[in-house]
Order: sequence, then C-alpha cells, then structure tokens
Amino acid sequence: MSEENIEALAEKREKTIVKTSIIGIITNLFLVGFKAFVGLVSNSIAVILDAVNNLSDALSSIVTIIGAKLGTKQPNKKHPLGYGRIEYLSSMIVAGLVLYAGITSLVESVKKIITPETADYSAVSIVIISVAVVVKLVLGLYVKKQGKKVNSGALTASGSDALFDAVLSSSVLVSAIIYLIWGVSLEAYVGVIIAGFIIKAGIEMMIETLNDIIGKREDAETTKELKQIICEEEEVLGVYDVTLFNYGPNKNYGSVHIELPDTMSVDDVDRITRRIQTTVFHKTGIILTGIGVYSFNTSDDEAAHMRNAVQKAVMSHDWALQMHGFYADTENKALRFDVVISFDIDKKEAMQMLYTEIGELYPDYELMIIPDVDVAD
Repeated sequence: MSEENIEALAEKREKTIVKTSIIGIITNLFLVGFKAFVGLVSNSIAVILDAVNNLSDALSSIVTIIGAKLGTKQPNKKHPLGYGRIEYLSSMIVAGLVLYAGITSLVESVKKIITPETADYSAVSIVIISVAVVVKLVLGLYVKKQGKKVNSGALTASGSDALFDAVLSSSVLVSAIIYLIWGVSLEAYVGVIIAGFIIKAGIEMMIETLNDIIGKREDAETTKELKQIICEEEEVLGVYDVTLFNYGPNKNYGSVHIELPDTMSVDDVDRITRRIQTTVFHKTGIILTGIGVYSFNTSDDEAAHMRNAVQKAVMSHDWALQMHGFYADTENKALRFDVVISFDIDKKEAMQMLYTEIGELYPDYELMIIPDVDVAD
C-alpha cells in the first residue's frame, strides 16, 4: 500500500464522515422543528425534551465534522505522528453534549412531576411523533453503519444515540396514546425515563472514549492476526510482546519480538525484519516501528534440557502467563529469558521468587530475567 493510497483512503474516510454528519444535522434540525412545535402546542414536556435531545444530536454531528477535519491534518515537526487523536477529543465533546442534555432533561422532568401540567395531544401530534420515530430509527442504523465502515467512534456513537432516541420517542408516543385513550398523563415520568437513558448513553460514550485516550488492551483478534502473519515467515519460531500504539482511527504503530535461530547472521535478521514490516503494513495497515529479536538455541542439547526445566519451574506459578525468549549460553554460564506476569501479583515479588527458584536450579549461571506486562491476549 503506497503513501498515495493511504492518503486517498484518509480523504475518502473524511468525506464519508462529513457527508454522514451533514445528513444527521439536516434530519435532526427538521425533527427539532416538528417536535418543538408539537411540544409547545400540546404543552408536553416529554416532546419538548425529545426536541432538545435532537438538537444535541445536531450539535454532536457538527463537532464530529470538526474533529474529522482537524484529524486529517498532515503531520508536522510538532506532531510527527499526525492529529488523528483529535477525533477522540471530538467524541468526548459529543459525549459531554449528550450527558448535558440528559441532566437538563432530568431536571425539567422532575419539575413537571412536582408541579404537573396537563398535556393536550391531537391526532396530528401522534402522526408527527410516529414519523419521527421511524426517521430516527432509519437515521440511527445508517449513521452507525457508516461509523463502523470508516472506524469513526464519533459517528458510531451518534448512530447509537439516534437509535436510543427512536426508542425514547416511542415511549413518548405510547404515553400520548395512553393519555388519549384513558386520560392518564405519564409524560413527566416518561421524561425522567428518557433523561435516564440519555445520561446512561452519555456516560458510556465518555468511558469508551476515555479508554481510547488512556490506552486499552488491544483486540485479541488483531493480535492473533498479526502473529499469524509474522509466523508465516519460515525462519520465525515465535512472536511475542505485541504492543500497539493508537494515534487515531486507522493509525496504528506497533512493536514485537520475534524468535529466530541463533545461526542467523545480522544480514539475515535485517532482511527478514524488513520483510515482516512490509508484509504487516500491506495486510493490516499497522506500522511496526520496532522488531526485537530473541535468539533460539538450535544445536546445544544441554540448553534444550535447561529450557524445559526452567519453563516447568516458571509455569508452575499461576501468575506466570508465558515464558519466551529463552537462551542459554552454556560456555559463558549465562541464562536469559522473559516472563509475562499477570496483574494478580506484585511484579517485584514475582521476580524475587523467580530469581530464587531458578538460581537454586542453576547456581553457577548468571541470570537475566525480564518481566513482561500482560498487554495483549
């Protein structure tokens, strides 16, 4: 995949986000006008809050467009890895707008419960609310689909929010029908329910975006695919320590360790690591900025026996998730390996135990045990 292709994909992605967001803005503004009119005419707090919610959706779409535009800015000296993470900030703003709309709606609904006012629905109001439900449902499915297609957290969140709106508008419709048939006014209580759902959606969106900003465990399928691609190289005996760094949607950098036979020359290692970087980028879009190498004993029987003994000792502990990168220099009496340690034990305590146990097995050997963090499945 050439640099031109990457830029073309980024441009196409931005256009999709902007186009989808504009459709969302126009649709929501129409819904705001209709619902605000119905709410004011019928004196319905639930319908008015539904209109406010649609207005927040329109504002969210505007923020999404701004985030997409800023996120495609070219890298420069100050930000050499680009501006992709700006999209996460726009997602956070969208979540904040949704949360604010929910809290405001809750306050107004509670006020209406304390000092109730009777709503006055008409057949026209029912029709308009029904149409709004259908429109929101279609819009939500469309926006969410486009968000997943271009890997836009802000678009996906907006689509999910629109689907929530369809459900909540349905509750307004049901309360209106109940009022017309039985004369029981439930709209203020429905308003509280609507507010609760909006607040819940805002909090979930905020947590998800915070996880992206802080950094989270990489998807197991992505890690598995990466390992499979690298293991297709005949000389590679194992792939370990996969670490991925995200700099915005579809902008991933990473590093790995590979295990190679100790008979390979530096020229061989250079050739294979460059080939791996190219293959991984073409197949996944991930840029491997670093490939570390573990040496594997291929012709020393004593080293093979030592590997088995050390692995048995290490893996006898529940908190030891994996041992790799083992190499025994029997001539210079040196032994080195890595251990992936779970978060269930203090790392310092685990290392003391390993040095003690392996030291007792091979007292004449100098040990180098490297603790690895459990960052990938």
